[in-house]
Amino acid sequence: MSTLESARRRLKAHPAALDAALAAGVLICMVAGSFVDPHGKHGVNWALRTPDVLSLVLMVLGAAALVFRRRAPIRVLGITGSLSVVEFVTGDPRAPVAMAAVVALYTVAAATDRSTTWRVGLLTMALLTGAAMLAGPLPWYAQENLAVFAWSGMAAAGGDAVRSRRDFVQAIRERAEKAERTREEEARRRVAEERLRIARDLHDVVAHHIALVNVQAGVAAHVMDKRPDQAKEALAHVREASRSALNELRATVGLLRQSDDPEAPTEPAPGLDRLDELVGTFRSAGLHVEVARTDHDTSLPAAVDLAAYRVIQEALTNVQKHAGTAAKAEVSVVRVGPNIEITVLDNGSGQDDGPVSGGHGLLGMRERVTALRGTLTTGPRYGGGFRVHAILPVKTRTAPAKDPV
Repeated sequence: MSTLESARRRLKAHPAALDAALAAGVLICMVAGSFVDPHGKHGVNWALRTPDVLSLVLMVLGAAALVFRRRAPIRVLGITGSLSVVEFVTGDPRAPVAMAAVVALYTVAAATDRSTTWRVGLLTMALLTGAAMLAGPLPWYAQENLAVFAWSGMAAAGGDAVRSRRDFVQAIRERAEKAERTREEEARRRVAEERLRIARDLHDVVAHHIALVNVQAGVAAHVMDKRPDQAKEALAHVREASRSALNELRATVGLLRQSDDPEAPTEPAPGLDRLDELVGTFRSAGLHVEVARTDHDTSLPAAVDLAAYRVIQEALTNVQKHAGTAAKAEVSVVRVGPNIEITVLDNGSGQDDGPVSGGHGLLGMRERVTALRGTLTTGPRYGGGFRVHAILPVKTRTAPAKDPV
C-alpha cells in the first residue's frame, strides 16, 4: 500500500510523465483493438487481422496528442475528434481511434466548468456519432456506432463528476483553512485586548498610588525636623499607599498566571462602592475633594462599575499631580436615564491647568469608556481648571455577531 501511494505521489509530481504513460497505454489498447474482428461468424473473432497503414498513423497521432491534454484540453479534443472522424470515413475495417477522443473529452470535462462540458460534450457526441452512423461500411444502427455515443457520454459525465468532487474537496479545505485563520485572528485579538486592559489597570494603579506616595514623602521631608509627629503621619500614609499599590499590582499581575498556578487573585475588582475609600486616600494626601452622588440605588455591571471607578481615580490623580497643592476637586456621580454620568472638576489653582499632554491617563480613560459604548469629554474649564465628564451606559451593549460566510 505504501508503494502504491509513493508511486501515486511521484506521478502527481510529474504530470507530463503521467500523461505520456497514459498516451502509451491508450496507444497499446487502440493497436490491440485494431487486430480484433468484431464481425465474425460467431460474434467477436479473436483471429488476428492487419489494420491499414492510415489507421496506424491516426492511432499514433491521436495518442501523441494526449501527451498535451493538460496544457490545451480543447485543442487536443479537436485534434483527436478530427482524427476519429477521418477513421470513421476511411477505415475499413475501422480501428478504435475514437478512444483517444474519449480520453480527451474526459480531460475537458474534468478541467473546465459544467457549462463548457455540456456544450463541448454534446457537440463531440453528435459529431462522432453522426460521422460513425453516416460514413463507413457499417449500417447506422450497428452497435459500434451506438458504442461511440455511449462512451463519449460516459467520458463527459465521468470528467464532470471528478471535477465536481475536486472542487468540493477544495472548498472544504479552504473553509477549514479560513476557519483556522479566523480562530487564530480571534485569539490574537483577545490577547491584544487583554494586554491593553491589563496595561490600563497597571497604569491606573501605579499612577494613583505613586502620586500619593510622592506627595506624602514630600510632606514628610518638609516637616521632618520641625514637626516629627506630622512626618510620622505622612510616612504612615506612604506605607498605606504603597501597601495598597502592591495589593492591586499583585491582583493585576495575577491575571498573567498560567491556569495551573496554585494561586490566583480572588479579590473583586474595585467599583463605586469603594469611592469613599478612594477619596479618603486623596484627602489624606492634602487634596480637598467634595463628592455628590445620586446613584445609590443603581446596580451597575462589573465592567461599568470598574470603568467609573478608574475614571474617577485617574482624574483625581491628574488633579493631584498637575493642579497644584491648593487645588480643590469636585466629583459627581449621577444617574441620568439609561446612563450614569461621572464628572470630575478642579479649580486649577496651581501652575498647571490640567494633565500633561502625551500621557497615557486620558487615553486609558477614553479606551475604557469607549469599550463600553460610552462617551468621554475632557478639557480646560472657563476661568481655569480642568473637567472630565464620562457617560457610561447602565446596561452594557456588545456589537451584534456576524453570520459566518
